[in-house]
Amino acid sequence: MRGDLAARSARAWRRHAFAAAIMSCSLACTLAHAVYPERLITLIVPFPAGGPSDIIARIVSVGLQRSLGQSVIVDNRGGGGGNPGMGIAARAAPDGYTLLLTSTAIAVNPALYKSLPYDPLTDFAPICELVNAPNVLFVRADSGITSIADLIARAKAAPGALNYSSPGAGTKSHLTAEQLKLRAGLDMVHIPYRGGGPATMAVLEGTVELGSVALAPVEPLIKEGKFTALAVTGAERWFSLPDVPTMIESGFPGFVSDTFNALFAPAGTPPEIIAVLSSATRAALKTAEAREQAHRAGYQIVGGTPEELAARLASEIPAVKELVARLGIKPEEK
Repeated sequence: MRGDLAARSARAWRRHAFAAAIMSCSLACTLAHAVYPERLITLIVPFPAGGPSDIIARIVSVGLQRSLGQSVIVDNRGGGGGNPGMGIAARAAPDGYTLLLTSTAIAVNPALYKSLPYDPLTDFAPICELVNAPNVLFVRADSGITSIADLIARAKAAPGALNYSSPGAGTKSHLTAEQLKLRAGLDMVHIPYRGGGPATMAVLEGTVELGSVALAPVEPLIKEGKFTALAVTGAERWFSLPDVPTMIESGFPGFVSDTFNALFAPAGTPPEIIAVLSSATRAALKTAEAREQAHRAGYQIVGGTPEELAARLASEIPAVKELVARLGIKPEEK
């Protein structure tokens, strides 16, 4: 009898001890998340310092420091189209102390490279789409072309004679112009350059007739009257160029091709930490200072939710892959 009672008591004690251990661990984890962040946070930017993503990262890092009360530093890991840097971020500890701030490359690169050191849909936890900006199709002001309809007429009158510049093969700006070619049935020759600046200068110097680039490097020259903006590729007209129509208004339903920058954490980051980062990021972007700085860089604030960013990637990645396949662009080995 006493033996049975002792055995039952021992089993009961073990059950209580096990339950207490679980509760203790759970409480410790909850407390750990509750005090996040406790130390410095690193934003990996997979592009060189001074570029568009780096500029946005500087804006966001300052805002997050104020919101979270911890230092936030920018770590530029440029090269390889952004792939090595994104791979580093994907392999970081999922503890909220290493984040990725990247561009549209995360949605475009899966169509341009045969293999990547990350999977954009499974290796990252979306936090926030930070900013976006349209591309713009533009010509020199003395070209005699004033609309997309004029451009189409000129291109069809002399197939293969009209050249256009972009910041490089496979960029969103390149895909924008190629999408126009496909939908309008045009024969135009692509001349890729190394960046938006050289692509813009090629139009200014008359080397090419048409340019397709992100809006920021072109907008000052449009306002100075040196270029005519034929259309922007956002869903709506751009706030600082209200007289320039969208591609949708120019006769191409659903033609939206913008660039964005967004914030991610490594997959497996606790939901509580994602929630903290999402809230802090959106609060940081709501300030007048952040809005003005983004506008100066050629962007508008988005400040979306994790769910909205996840939905954008889930729809945009296959859409870009389909477009690239239709264009016959061969993915690179690495």
